[in-house]
Amino acid sequence: MGNVNETLNKLLETDGALVAALVDYSTGMLLGSAGSGIDLEIAAAANTEVVRAKMKAIDMLGLDEQIDDILITLSSQYHLIRPMSTDRNLFIYYALDTDKANLALARRALRMAEEGLSV
Repeated sequence: MGNVNETLNKLLETDGALVAALVDYSTGMLLGSAGSGIDLEIAAAANTEVVRAKMKAIDMLGLDEQIDDILITLSSQYHLIRPMSTDRNLFIYYALDTDKANLALARRALRMAEEGLSV
């Protein structure tokens, strides 16, 4: 796996980026983080529950699908959650300021970060 801190810090270079984190989905534990302004320990645990709920919904619907990413839009922030395709027990959490961020560029940066962590 690529350098976690380096990859997460690279995500913060995107306009509007606030925080980025790598989270273990099976435990809700924070494995790496960058940025400030959001308590990432709490965010890691809470977003683990978001992923679990969506996985359960997919299972209940009988869908043969994988989550590419989950987007949560707040009044002033975007929160993106991207499960790792190479290790479904991990996901990247990424929060951005809606006034400064370009969502398409943020999603692209997130995909590239995943590739960097998958090496």
